[in-house]
Amino acid sequence: MRLHYLQHVPFEGPGAILDWALTRGITVSSTWLFERVDLPSMNEFDMLVVMGGPMGVSDEKRFPWLSLEIEFIKNAIDASKFVLGICLGAQLISHCLGGVVRKNKFKEVGWFPVSLTPIAWEHPIFSILPATFQALHWHGDTFSIPGRALHMASSEACHNQAFVYGDRVIGLQFHLETTEKGLEDIMKGSPGDMEAGDGDLYVQHPDIIREKSRNLLGEIRANLFKLMDAVKDARP
Repeated sequence: MRLHYLQHVPFEGPGAILDWALTRGITVSSTWLFERVDLPSMNEFDMLVVMGGPMGVSDEKRFPWLSLEIEFIKNAIDASKFVLGICLGAQLISHCLGGVVRKNKFKEVGWFPVSLTPIAWEHPIFSILPATFQALHWHGDTFSIPGRALHMASSEACHNQAFVYGDRVIGLQFHLETTEKGLEDIMKGSPGDMEAGDGDLYVQHPDIIREKSRNLLGEIRANLFKLMDAVKDARP
């Protein structure tokens, strides 16, 4: 299997996804869109992972490569590639499938529980996860569940946390891939996100984020590996 990932900023990389791929003998390639747009052809990969970033799906004027990326994601879905989007990546996939991306009622930054929906309990990929589990969140926008997609997870602050479209397209608003270095990178890269204003009920102080990470980074890594294994095994 060959995995290609799209990275939007230097401080939001694939983290533990690379560790998973290494231990499973999976070939990895990448496009760092913040450096240059060198997108591969569809016959060069089997799995596409679209990472997060601070920009929005409608920021093409600031980031002209977004329109090229959106077209690339659409082509990957049409080519029946497995496509996994994380945070911004999930929003881009929803957008490609006709969903709507908008500001969420709450900004959600820090460690908060995610709960599977009843339909996810029976899903061949998501059923391997606990009914409720901790995840790292780092977003202010949310996506709608695209038509014909299945709603897989929610949190107290954000109703739409995950979806599945068909049997090989998945969007995750939350992060399971974060490592200790990855957490420090995003905290340094987006320090303003941790500043809570009036009504920001789901924004944790940096000290709390770091404290919770000591117990939770291993937990999300284990859940990521379970999820990615289920994805790999589900492929024809």
